[in-house]
Amino acid sequence: MANTGLQVMGLVLGVAGWAFGILVCAAPWWRVSAFVGDELVVSQVLWEGLWMTCLSQWGRLQCKVYDSGLALSSSAQMCRALCVLSLLLCLLALPLSVTGLKCTRCLGDAHETKARLVRVGALLFVAAAFFFFLPVCWTAYVIIRDFHDPNVAAPLKRELGSALYLGWGVTVLILVGGALLYLGSTSPGAPAMPVFGKRAKGNPPSTAESKPEKVFV
Repeated sequence: MANTGLQVMGLVLGVAGWAFGILVCAAPWWRVSAFVGDELVVSQVLWEGLWMTCLSQWGRLQCKVYDSGLALSSSAQMCRALCVLSLLLCLLALPLSVTGLKCTRCLGDAHETKARLVRVGALLFVAAAFFFFLPVCWTAYVIIRDFHDPNVAAPLKRELGSALYLGWGVTVLILVGGALLYLGSTSPGAPAMPVFGKRAKGNPPSTAESKPEKVFV
């Protein structure tokens, strides 16, 4: 039961991380306009994401999808590709993990095959966490680098958006989920111990047991 519990908990965490990862990938809150220098305009806030940009002005929010993905910088295109790759790996790991769970009836009694499927799904979840971690950290690095760069104009400086913090949480969820899935499929159960001193029912006694020992005086 402990192995099944680890597998189910890992799968739940992996699915939760995948769902929140879709939200983070589609959200426009990766970069937010910074109020520095003389460009202090609190009436409008600019949000930038991987797929769209949003402008909040006087309580009104207007969003626009990027006209061309090829017109984006190479950094933004790389972040897009890595996020999509991570979500696709999670999508591939999900059916493999569900099929290999000990509590499911898929594949009958092929326990070793099911355990291998769970381990493959767990490794896919771990790889997905790594690929999702890269664009989040790279975007945070670029934002911090440009913020402290004196050559970047104040209106172009950005701050860390809330989607980046959620992205780090998504990475932890997927990584822990994959680790629990792997541990639940490799930890051995209690071995069957042979019982000594009890004769199996229906088996005749052995020759050594049936013959009494001879005592010489």
